[in-house]
Amino acid sequence: MNSSRLLEHLAENFSLLRAAVVATDPAAPVPSCSDWTVADLTEHVAKVYLHKVECIRLGAFPDDWPEAIPADPVTALDRYYARLTEIFAAHSPADPAATWHDPDQTVGFWIRRMTHETVIHRVDAELAAGSGVSPIAGDLAFDGVDEMLRLFVGYGSAHWKDDFGSLLEAPDPRPLSVFTGHHAWTLQATPAGVEVQDAATGFDGDALVSGEAEPLLLWLWNRGGDDGVHLTGDKALLEQFHALRAAATQ
Repeated sequence: MNSSRLLEHLAENFSLLRAAVVATDPAAPVPSCSDWTVADLTEHVAKVYLHKVECIRLGAFPDDWPEAIPADPVTALDRYYARLTEIFAAHSPADPAATWHDPDQTVGFWIRRMTHETVIHRVDAELAAGSGVSPIAGDLAFDGVDEMLRLFVGYGSAHWKDDFGSLLEAPDPRPLSVFTGHHAWTLQATPAGVEVQDAATGFDGDALVSGEAEPLLLWLWNRGGDDGVHLTGDKALLEQFHALRAAATQ
């Protein structure tokens, strides 16, 4: 998905996130984020936005916050979302920025990542509000599935092995497929990490996780149940994938 379309989705989902948090008691629990209140969630998103502003401004990861964070989480959220969108507008997606993904050190990486960060936390805020979860656009959900599998399961398992504990010490190397209805990925766990590739068909492994992009995305991020996601094939391989995705999203 191109950056201009991602920025449209960022604006839409930020508006939904903000509407949910201002309509909800700041002390209300967030069902999908253990031990977090709505105030905690709001403050977290605000700080994430500010951190990415600094990654772009400095060209390096900041050692500390550049200023005191406002005590009111919504004030902080508004302030740092404004700065994030301003710095995105001032740069080309190809401009350099410090990121945690070694192959992509660009502003465009953060445009994509902050859009998906906002989507998932918008869902968290709406779950806390209890008013129902707004739909996720199909192209955005598909891109989110791709990002989660490639960056968090694939890249993450190869570069942050401590997060995956013993899961990759002697993994089951048989392939597992993830299928959205029009695209598939094949995942194979190795001691060096999980290899993620585009699949030739919807089922070329020993187990299959399939569903439309939106319920699949929410399931991958532990924000949705099994409704709309179908698990077939080898049970042990499916359990291994469940453990890997849980480690990738902790």
